[in-house]
Amino acid sequence: MNLDKIIPKDGPSIGEVEKYVKKYSDELIVIKCGGSVLLDENLFNQFIENIAVINKLGLSAIVVHGGGKNIKKKLDQNNIKTKFIDGLRVTDEKTIKIVEEALLELNTEILNNIKDKEANAQSVTPKNENIIKIIPEKKELGFVGTPKEINKEVLLSIVREKKVPIIVPLGIGDDGKIYNINADVAAAAIAKKINSRRLLLMTDVEGVLDKDKKLISEINSETANNMINDQSISGGMIPKINTCIDAVNNGVTGVVIVDGRRQNSLLFEIFSDEGAGTLFRRK
Repeated sequence: MNLDKIIPKDGPSIGEVEKYVKKYSDELIVIKCGGSVLLDENLFNQFIENIAVINKLGLSAIVVHGGGKNIKKKLDQNNIKTKFIDGLRVTDEKTIKIVEEALLELNTEILNNIKDKEANAQSVTPKNENIIKIIPEKKELGFVGTPKEINKEVLLSIVREKKVPIIVPLGIGDDGKIYNINADVAAAAIAKKINSRRLLLMTDVEGVLDKDKKLISEINSETANNMINDQSISGGMIPKINTCIDAVNNGVTGVVIVDGRRQNSLLFEIFSDEGAGTLFRRK
């Protein structure tokens, strides 16, 4: 394998890549992307290239994508106002149709772009190979669900074919209807089910910061809980951190909040000693 041809010039060193390819060769890595990574053209292209590199190196990556900003654009075009309860979008019948449309469009775009880079990927949506069964969140949220069952056999068979599953965060309820799922929660549920070595949550922030606003490169669940209690971690970061804590306490070896705005952040997180965000471990 000619690594010079696969690794971008501004990526990690070849030596480091070789070391980490060995480390992760039989492992599963779940990657959730959202925020500006999906909206900013440069970040999007870089994300696609990074996924293609991971696939060409023979590692097993599974991608779950959000689409909040894409969804908002579509809802605005249709003059549909959005209400949020505890950070979750209230999703009625009209809204879920648009959410589904926005996510499926994005899914196809990600898929086609990865294939254009001569890497292999496969779409996973409720319309084909649905892998997520849900329980509804709260009545007042409408079509919003939490994963209750993940069909890991479907996922693993795609991975065995050396393809990257590209998963839409939608699931099907017992009523046969489609429900929206928070993408972090969907990615964590999948990572727990398959005991992945890593769950990478790509975001628009540097990672977890201490009181002096310095990046914490590694943290355990106990320290993270303490930081929530003393309000060093607050606001929208709390549900994300709780997702990380839950995942490392339930079978995922390490969860990383990755700064998706950084150059080749995925490659530096997986294939370098320095990483590109905050790593959560259980202890």
